[in-house]
Amino acid sequence: MSTNQPTIADIFRRAQALRRENPQLSYKDLKARLLDEYRGAPFPPPDKLAIPEQDARAPEEDWSAGLPIALRGIQRQDWGEIIDGVLLSLEQTERYERERGPLGNADWWHDRTKGIRGALEQGLSKWLPADLLAAAERAGRRER
Repeated sequence: MSTNQPTIADIFRRAQALRRENPQLSYKDLKARLLDEYRGAPFPPPDKLAIPEQDARAPEEDWSAGLPIALRGIQRQDWGEIIDGVLLSLEQTERYERERGPLGNADWWHDRTKGIRGALEQGLSKWLPADLLAAAERAGRRER
């Protein structure tokens, strides 16, 4: 392992890569491999816990599930806890995708406009001319 300080996102990406290489690898075996790789490396910085690319894969409440455990591991300087936290986030993300498909796919309860749709439409109609509103709606439909 190099002496560069890994971030939680780096460890998460490494765990994902190992899972892609061997999808049948158990989380217990994955933890052992990650521990072997990272033991002796500098601990991740506690101010860089986010895993930005996970927003596109699963809701934040799923992919961020293990971050408090990882933070505790950083504070205690315990690689086992850090990796436990990363693997919990990986497991939650994989479970979400397996059970529900990609984020936003038939997932009405994660609709971020729920409860504000009326106010949003009212605000847009007040401040956005009808022709610009129609153009924005067409562009939004094309993105989906």
